[in-house]
Amino acid sequence: MPHSTAPIELPELGVMRIRGADGARFLQGQLSNDLTRLAPGATLLAGYHNPQGRAIAILRLVQRAEDDILAVLPRELVATVAGRLERFILRAKARLSDESARLRVLGAVDESAPAAEAARLTESPGRWLLVSERSAAAVSTEQAAEARARWRRWDVACGLPQVYASTSEAFLAQMLNLDLLEAIAFAKGCYTGQEVIARAHYRGRVKRRMQRFRTLAPRALAAGESGVLADGRGFKVVEVAPLPDGRAEFLAVAALAPPAAEGAEAAEVSEGAADAAEPPPVGAAEPRLEAEPLALPYALPR
Repeated sequence: MPHSTAPIELPELGVMRIRGADGARFLQGQLSNDLTRLAPGATLLAGYHNPQGRAIAILRLVQRAEDDILAVLPRELVATVAGRLERFILRAKARLSDESARLRVLGAVDESAPAAEAARLTESPGRWLLVSERSAAAVSTEQAAEARARWRRWDVACGLPQVYASTSEAFLAQMLNLDLLEAIAFAKGCYTGQEVIARAHYRGRVKRRMQRFRTLAPRALAAGESGVLADGRGFKVVEVAPLPDGRAEFLAVAALAPPAAEGAEAAEVSEGAADAAEPPPVGAAEPRLEAEPLALPYALPR
């Protein structure tokens, strides 16, 4: 993909701010990753899950100061996530706020940090997140839209999942490969959803995981859309990156093996981890999606 060093506006992303002496400790009991790993100049990927282990949201944490943490996530989910988290603050010295109207999120692609306040997102390509004050003049052009589409294609190529309103609480953590992306700390203390997530890791086998595909013909897809692949596997879209020719690269949760190869295997890891990625039954007349599998930068367990 073309290399670009110009900052890319990411208006679909919002910012939740967590301030206070107990902010990190509070998040430690709510999110799947270990907050002691959070450090200036880097982002920390973490999931926020319901008691059944399904992802409510995926957060990119950025440490702005010792008692000041920013969480970057889809703007449409910021108020919902902040509201749910606030119910558990109780006496903790922590304050949550939706800063999406005041702060903007940008992406940058370069070999080195483009600014002191930038936080590294991925190593190859070198991508960075920048959170800055929102300027009064916002520019929206075709060039900016193409830059955002290119950023999305990088996300898909890197196998990075996202959760939107249409997919919130739809997927077990491992279905989104959060364990393979080091977004789950299995050695840390308790957090919401830990019991189911740990059981899937230590005692079960997750038969459906997020995989990368490219449509063979022009096709518009959207996060949350369900369907059936040509080999008979049901899928549910996680993230989509439209291509200039009308086709799409996308991440979708699907069975690791076609139906004939799965056979009569054991049921899901637990009742609490029921597979919400399985699409509703489709009729024989419904066309199946022709898509080729693409490699991910990490290996899926088989």
